[in-house]
Amino acid sequence: MGASNHITTKWLGNMAFESNNPSGHNFKIDIAKEDGGDSSGMRPKALMLSSLAGCSGLDVASLMKKMKLEVAEFTIETIANLTDEHPKYYDTVTIEYHFHGQNLNEAKLQRAVDLSIEKYCGVMEMFRRFAELEIKTIFHHN
Repeated sequence: MGASNHITTKWLGNMAFESNNPSGHNFKIDIAKEDGGDSSGMRPKALMLSSLAGCSGLDVASLMKKMKLEVAEFTIETIANLTDEHPKYYDTVTIEYHFHGQNLNEAKLQRAVDLSIEKYCGVMEMFRRFAELEIKTIFHHN
């Protein structure tokens, strides 16, 4: 048995919830006003995309540190398609890794992205179980 996470998510009234995290930080989940919420928190499905980008981003950032790579700016764009039928889920997800800098080592940065995608990122592995993933690495030399 691996490590387990225990998260408590508490109803705050109307459509809002507060969820905790092992980091000690809490956050709110809510839906749009037009859907009956107050729009006071994060949307659950969108949070999954942040989790995906954050998980993989941490891998890449850690490898950039280890490889002593010079990167001025690093952004991950996550573009997902939601199915029309309930239960709605992401069936295709495009993940774009954008690196900005003057001395970008493209080969090593690509290696860092590949290691995250193929080996380290657990959230990526979960997404693979239900979505088709398209990965793009884009280098912006300033």
